[in-house]
Amino acid sequence: MRDVAVIGIGINKWGELWEKSIREIFVEAALKAIDDAGVDHIDSMYVGNMSSGLFVGQEHIGALMADYLGVTPIPATRVESACASGGVAVRQAFIEVASGMSDIVLAGGVEKMLDVDGGEATLALATAADQEYEVYNGVTFPGLYAMIAHLHMQKYGTTSEQLAAVAVKNHHNGKLNPNAQFPFEVTVEQVLNSTMICDPLHLLDCSPITDGAAAVILCPLEMASKFTDKQPVKITGVGQATDFLALHQRKDPCRLEAVEIAAKNAYKMANKIPKDIDLCEVHDCFTIAEICVVEALGFAEKGKGGSDFLPAEACMPGA
Repeated sequence: MRDVAVIGIGINKWGELWEKSIREIFVEAALKAIDDAGVDHIDSMYVGNMSSGLFVGQEHIGALMADYLGVTPIPATRVESACASGGVAVRQAFIEVASGMSDIVLAGGVEKMLDVDGGEATLALATAADQEYEVYNGVTFPGLYAMIAHLHMQKYGTTSEQLAAVAVKNHHNGKLNPNAQFPFEVTVEQVLNSTMICDPLHLLDCSPITDGAAAVILCPLEMASKFTDKQPVKITGVGQATDFLALHQRKDPCRLEAVEIAAKNAYKMANKIPKDIDLCEVHDCFTIAEICVVEALGFAEKGKGGSDFLPAEACMPGA
């Protein structure tokens, strides 16, 4: 397989983008990535998206985005993998470039989730859970992660303050990003005093819905210098795995086995171990999710994602 590099990136300001359609949001990020890469065409593209049919009534968005971006008749494929849709789109683009099938591939992700009310959004997001065994019986994603949080607390002594510390850290990082939806700091006290959504998860333990898009341009590493003078970023490892969808079928709901397997494969491919990693960006749909993810990635011992991984000062009330 060929070595693959990222040579261009594009992202827009995330938030309530009432004046823009889903196609405009995606194309804006895609054009920024194309311009950043310095390429004059793309051979193929992948569009990561979870539920455009439910949020804006639009399916078949691979073809739609290719049309509106002006790149037809290239292959354009929508990738749906719930919260991992954008990441899987990048993986598919990586495989296409590495295999030699295409040289310049765009991978992006887009969501437009704020055109519906909260109830409709909750139902749309719940389609990523098991409909017959979970959603039919009234379970929502806050409910599922609340159960994980309660079990983690019971088994390992994780506290609400440690959950809140995840939000404190992430809001601090978000404040540094000009494209963030909510670029402001919060304290542990504010998280704990925010509205209870599903015990023990407060409002600030839960991620918001949003409108926004991001895109990257991939090409063979050996060709990167033909398009840009910038230092290309080599993709050294990728991984993907699946687990039982319904929470009750898993041996240990606190253990994200799919994440463990995907990480193991990515580490092996890159010839790295967790201690080699200087920066990680992990999924934080709920604060407990990040704690479980850092354990699954090997950055913290099992059960200690809330106590060992986070700085102690972030867990202090009022911090």
